[in-house]
Amino acid sequence: MSYKQVILIRDDLKLPKGKLAAQAAHASVEAVLRSEKKIVNSWRDEGMAKIVLKVKDEKELLKYLQLAKDQGLITALITDAGRTVIAPGTRTCLAIGPDKEENINSLTNSLKLL
Repeated sequence: MSYKQVILIRDDLKLPKGKLAAQAAHASVEAVLRSEKKIVNSWRDEGMAKIVLKVKDEKELLKYLQLAKDQGLITALITDAGRTVIAPGTRTCLAIGPDKEENINSLTNSLKLL
């Protein structure tokens, strides 16, 4: 059984690379902290696959958040504190999983790589 995590990044924000990397890391870590230890261990044993995908805007990001929740997947929506390049309260990205690859793929297959 294969496990993975996806991180959805808002393309409309045009975040600088460093900011984008930090936001993705926040999402990944938060989702892992919310996950069952058994799933995290299996995912870790397989190399912790993470796929970074893009969504058009906040509306699309929130759509995937709801779809993931409806499927019972672990999520972590990141809201920026606004200390650097974007306004406080801006929702920047969303991690889904780690979970079984087929569960995540059924949800995010139509999205493109960042």
